[in-house]
Amino acid sequence: MSIVRRALLYVPSSSQKMLDKSRTLNVDCIAYDLEDSVTPTKKPEARKAIAKFLHQPKAAGIREIAVRINAVESGLALDDLNEVLKAPNIDTIVVPKVNSVSDLHFVTDVIRHTLPTRHPNPSISISSDPSPIKILALIESAKGLSDLSSICKATPYLSGLIFAAEDFALDLSITRTPSLSEFLYARSAIATACRAHNLPSTIDLVCTSYKGDAGQRTLEDECLGGKGLGFNGKQLIHPDQVEITQRAFAPSEEEIAWAVRIVIGAQKADDQGRGAWTLDGKMIDAPVVGKARSVVNRAEACGCDVTAAKEKWKDQEPE
Repeated sequence: MSIVRRALLYVPSSSQKMLDKSRTLNVDCIAYDLEDSVTPTKKPEARKAIAKFLHQPKAAGIREIAVRINAVESGLALDDLNEVLKAPNIDTIVVPKVNSVSDLHFVTDVIRHTLPTRHPNPSISISSDPSPIKILALIESAKGLSDLSSICKATPYLSGLIFAAEDFALDLSITRTPSLSEFLYARSAIATACRAHNLPSTIDLVCTSYKGDAGQRTLEDECLGGKGLGFNGKQLIHPDQVEITQRAFAPSEEEIAWAVRIVIGAQKADDQGRGAWTLDGKMIDAPVVGKARSVVNRAEACGCDVTAAKEKWKDQEPE
């Protein structure tokens, strides 16, 4: 089954209340945070708290459990990894401030030494094997952005890239605006790099708005804008953002109906030996069929009801 990370929700590891609440959520990925949300004096305490917490069985509503460690350059990453990799229920390590391949090489070496049996099998796609520990890399600087190709090839554990807009804005001395136009190049480059290197996840910037109708509209607009750029998920900072985000990054009913009609029509056209056919007066070619199959697969992975659409359009004939 393909990896689905429509929502990646950060939860502070220093708050027992937030840790306990997280187990009640229905979310694709929770990233328990040891970095930005934890003050320096609380980091040792948070490290031990999350390691203990992750010995509990995985909650039913959570698809993936991740931990965001401190940056390799901070000198705290080794202590983080030595503690959290002891937990039996950890799936993924989120590595912040990845500026070069050396950051990922360091984390990879620690994982291989600590958990040698959870190394990706080179003959199996990491996106289809649930056993290996996975890595998500945060791109937060001009240096990281300029070295995307090397970063994407740095380790077989790598499962996706995340764009960190606030730190990127700080690095470039730019100001975030509601249009997000100042991040267009960086976001497009990250989404494109993930696709070029067959990484299953490309996760967009945090939306800082979540309260009230205006905050929810901003969040939905950002989700749809990111989806349009090729992202398939978004970072979140509050549980109230989860439902909107997961709905936005899943195929809509209209998208599912269109894709199912294409897939059914393509199969029937192939059975009839027809190389070209039309649907609703539009020519259907191989790229369109490929897109439709991708949408159906994504919908099934997201838990959408594809069966109803298949039943509705099963008798459709290609034009």
